[in-house]
Amino acid sequence: VGSVRCVKETGSEKAAKILESFLANPEHPESALNAIPKAVLQRARGLAIFQVIKAGFVFSGKAGSGLVLARLPDGSWSAPSCIGTAGVGWGLQIGADITDFVIVLNSEEAVRAFSMGGNVTVGGNVSASAGPIGTGGAVQASLASPAPMFSYSKSKGLFAGLSLEGTVLIERKDANRDFYGSAVPARDSLGGRVPPPEVAGKMYEVIEAAEGLDESGLPSSAYVPDETGGHHPVLCVD
Repeated sequence: VGSVRCVKETGSEKAAKILESFLANPEHPESALNAIPKAVLQRARGLAIFQVIKAGFVFSGKAGSGLVLARLPDGSWSAPSCIGTAGVGWGLQIGADITDFVIVLNSEEAVRAFSMGGNVTVGGNVSASAGPIGTGGAVQASLASPAPMFSYSKSKGLFAGLSLEGTVLIERKDANRDFYGSAVPARDSLGGRVPPPEVAGKMYEVIEAAEGLDESGLPSSAYVPDETGGHHPVLCVD
């Protein structure tokens, strides 16, 4: 599979659209019942947003591209770094032709893994679990001791619950060079040493809007999707 370029206008705008589809719409608060929880987003140390395209038969090849960004010590978001998939795990063999993913980085350890410029193997050097969807106390319970990464996937507009176990994510050094016009390593963009580019503004706006969602009046309801499209309720532990 040929390389997938991550250029300024298309890469950041595409990532913003993907992320927006996973988050609640502040104009329709009830959408929070079927979105990455506000509480998960607010405590996130970083986000990886990407799309995987499967070509032909199951084993014939896949390519993925996207962006990763980190929350800086002052609470703002870093400039993005381009990422790609070097290989995908067994969980994606049953996936649709095009699948969107958001990985919520819950720990500094997870952010460091993406900052070091090597390969990040999901379930290998950084563990991940399917993240909760919804609102209320059950979400808070799942955040008591979360995995370093929460994975979320969507196919044809619906949460898919696909496992990313074994998927390898890499820094796209060539794409970062295209994006910034010079060689900018992930540790510099994710570490706040590069100012956030104007073209990524939509992505930051999407995050800020979702973090400001008013959840008052919404029922407490959370679930984790599975690979068959089923929902497993997340129980609230007193």
